Amino acid sequence: MAFELKNTVPWGRNLSEYKSMFNLSDADLDKRIISFGDGPASFNKEMTKLNKSVISIDPVYRFSTNELKQRIDETKDIVIEQTQNNLENFVWTHIKNVEELKKVRLSAMNDFLDDFELGKKEKRYINHEMPNATQFSDFSFDLALSSHFLILYSQLGLAFHVDTITEMLRVAKEIRIFPILNLNAQKSELLDDIINHYQDSFIVKIVKVGYEFQKNGNEMLIIQRK
Repeated sequence: MAFELKNTVPWGRNLSEYKSMFNLSDADLDKRIISFGDGPASFNKEMTKLNKSVISIDPVYRFSTNELKQRIDETKDIVIEQTQNNLENFVWTHIKNVEELKKVRLSAMNDFLDDFELGKKEKRYINHEMPNATQFSDFSFDLALSSHFLILYSQLGLAFHVDTITEMLRVAKEIRIFPILNLNAQKSELLDDIINHYQDSFIVKIVKVGYEFQKNGNEMLIIQRK
């Protein structure tokens, strides 16, 4: 099935959130990073301003700035309404309320839109649909990230996740996935199978992080080469 913009709900996060979600240290930020499913996050733009190296991968990058902006405008209030109707599934400490959530997300997405055309020219934003093989050589990166993509969308199925993670491990020495819940804020039904698939050949860990917005969503999965 062809990837279509009308089936996506763009929702972007910023550098501060990425640092908390993935326990990114100053040393981590200096690594060669590839980030899968970034969508309209401002992570890449903010890192680039700090002279750090990040490549963002997402099939939404095949669309134009105007198309992405239109889709953000079409869906932002729907997401906020859904959040408002499910307040009990979230922790309102880092972000205090729904209005602040909307402000933070729109700020990140607008920063992304301002950077998108330049980032495409500089090959920082790459249109690519997983689990297809990427263009990169083995171990081109030190660290691969997946924010609110893998594991969260458990409906994509185990095979999709295993194939995608295997490709991430081909191009990077370590991967970090956050969160490890599904869309219902429950432990993902795929998590145990993913761990079992990789734990004999890789170092596999679940690590607590300093970020929690989905209730109980304060852990990430780390898979490293031995």
